[in-house]
Amino acid sequence: MSFFSKQFIDVIHWTEPGEGVLAYRYPMEDMEIQNGGQLTVRDSQAALFVNEGQIADVFGPGLYTLTTQTLPILTYVRNWDKAFKSPFKSDVYYFSTRLQTDQKWGTATPITIRDKEFGAVRIRAYGIYSYRVADAKLFYQRVSGTVETYHVGDLEGQLRDTIVGRMTAAFASSAINFLDMAASQLQLGQTMIEALRPVFADLGLEIVGFVVENISLPDELQKILDQRIGMNMIGDMGRYTQFQVAQAIPMAAANEGGGAAGIGVGLGAGMTMAQQMMNAANFSGPQQPPAAPAPAPAAAPAGPPAVAGAATKFCIACGQSIPRAARFCAECGGAQQ
Repeated sequence: MSFFSKQFIDVIHWTEPGEGVLAYRYPMEDMEIQNGGQLTVRDSQAALFVNEGQIADVFGPGLYTLTTQTLPILTYVRNWDKAFKSPFKSDVYYFSTRLQTDQKWGTATPITIRDKEFGAVRIRAYGIYSYRVADAKLFYQRVSGTVETYHVGDLEGQLRDTIVGRMTAAFASSAINFLDMAASQLQLGQTMIEALRPVFADLGLEIVGFVVENISLPDELQKILDQRIGMNMIGDMGRYTQFQVAQAIPMAAANEGGGAAGIGVGLGAGMTMAQQMMNAANFSGPQQPPAAPAPAPAAAPAGPPAVAGAATKFCIACGQSIPRAARFCAECGGAQQ
C-alpha cells in the first residue's frame, strides 16, 4: 500500500518568482516523476535532469513527454527496458537564460594604466553590464551546483572583481589616451566585451553588453589636470600673470587692519606682487650687472639750519613719524587727514 500512497508528479514547470534568480531546484522530496508526465520549459529557460549525482539530460524551451524514448541518457544510466513503465525519481533544475541587465561594476580603488601623453595614470571608472546563462550544464557544474536557489547576487562579487582585474590590460591595449577616453567609451565597452568573453564562457555565461558610464581621475590628480587645462586655455603667460594678480589683490587686502588701512596695505602688497610677477614673466636672459651709481651731487652751500620736524608729522593711528605730505602711513597703512 505504501507504493500506491506515493505521490507521482505529472506536470513539471517553473515560473520565476521575481528578479535575480539564475537557478532553481524543483522540489522533489519523496515524489517521483510519472512515466509519461509533462515537462514544460518556457522561453528564456533551460531544464536539467540529474540522476544519482550525474547529469542526465538538458532540455531547451518546449513541451516534453517524459518517457524512456525522450530520456535516452537517463534510460542508459538506469538500464531500463523500453517497455518499462514505472515512475522514476530524478533531480530537476531550472535555469533562467534571459538577460540579467543593469548589473553594476566599478573600481573600488583607482587602477593604474600607461598613457602615451601622461605616462602612468591612475583612473576610476564605473558602468553597467549584462549577461545570461548560455550553458546550463557548465553553469551547474562550476557555479550553482546543488543549491536550491542560486541568485544573481551570489555571483555579483566574482564577476565585478573579474571585470576590474581585466580592465587594466584592456584599457592599455586599446591605445586610447586618457583625454580621449570620454569620447571613446563605446569602443572601450567593446574592448572589454572581447576581453571578458572567454572568462564568462568558462562559467557557462555569455556577456552581452558592457557600458562604460564614466572615467575620471582621483581628486588630487584632477586638480592638477584642471590647472593644466587652465594654462592651455589662457595661452598668453602675461595675461595669466595679470589674472593671478587680480586674484591675489582681494586676498592681500583681507588683513587684520580692515577698513581704509587694509585697503592701503592690500593695494601696496598687490602692486608689489604684480611688479615681481611681471619682472619674472619678462625675464628673457642672464641679468646684466647693475649700472654704476651716479656721482653724488655737489653739496649745496650751507644755509640756515632747517627747523626740526618742519617736513614731518606723526601718524594719527600709530604715532610713527611720516612725511607731512603722505596720505597713508608707511608703517601701519592708516589713512591721514
